[in-house]
Amino acid sequence: MEDTFKAITLWLASGTEAAAALIIGLASIEGTVRALILFIPGTGAPGETADRRKEDVRLKLGRWLAVALEFELAADILRTAVAPTWNEIGQLAAIAVLRTALNYFLQGEIDKAEARRAVPASVAAP
Repeated sequence: MEDTFKAITLWLASGTEAAAALIIGLASIEGTVRALILFIPGTGAPGETADRRKEDVRLKLGRWLAVALEFELAADILRTAVAPTWNEIGQLAAIAVLRTALNYFLQGEIDKAEARRAVPASVAAP
């Protein structure tokens, strides 16, 4: 029974990691296509600046990368849940700290960009 549980948990971890890879791959493709479209004159909404459109691409990719980081962390937790050694726990702690820090700073960038966008809209409103 314990071996079955370990096998299922490792299978779930692999599936979660595959989901993260798929998210990163699809987000990269979407970001590339959206970035290439920026080079076509006349695309985009009227009055929208090129910088804003570039930031849109960057932020959308950043959001997807944050989601993928969460999936990667979940996969690491699943792998460590199966009879962890102190070494594996230490590695998980280091990975969790790094991924959480990356996610924190990425979310901070996203929040700052959204705050910059909200300011002109609120200033323009009567």
